[in-house]
Amino acid sequence: MSSSNGTRIEGAFTFSDWKEEQLTEGPGPTLARAHVTNHFSGGIEAPDSTCAYTFVYLEDGTGSFAGLQLLNGTLDGREGAFTIEERGTFTGQGNVRCSFEVVSGSGTGALEGLSGRGSYVAVHGEPSVPYTFEYTLP
Repeated sequence: MSSSNGTRIEGAFTFSDWKEEQLTEGPGPTLARAHVTNHFSGGIEAPDSTCAYTFVYLEDGTGSFAGLQLLNGTLDGREGAFTIEERGTFTGQGNVRCSFEVVSGSGTGALEGLSGRGSYVAVHGEPSVPYTFEYTLP
């Protein structure tokens, strides 16, 4: 679907190989990092994207995170790779809200010059996470 700002797509992703490492110990906020493999389908088809996150866990169980994710596959049928920068928060129940943006200059192949931003909400216990993404290509 096209809009005045670009093309909007939707899809979903699942994750596997969640490897998390605690970096600090409490009391108080603690830091951790994780390496994750995500599997995107829909407007973005990227079967094995690599993601690295850094988290801060607060004493009440909530927290925030930032991460970078390399997606290699297709975007609306155009083949290439690009990187997104993610920032989000999570509740004590494990629900996540995240927004992301394409890292400028990271598009390759048919995705060279890609820009865009998107978001997702992950509900704890749900196997699939829906996303939306609005992008432009030169």
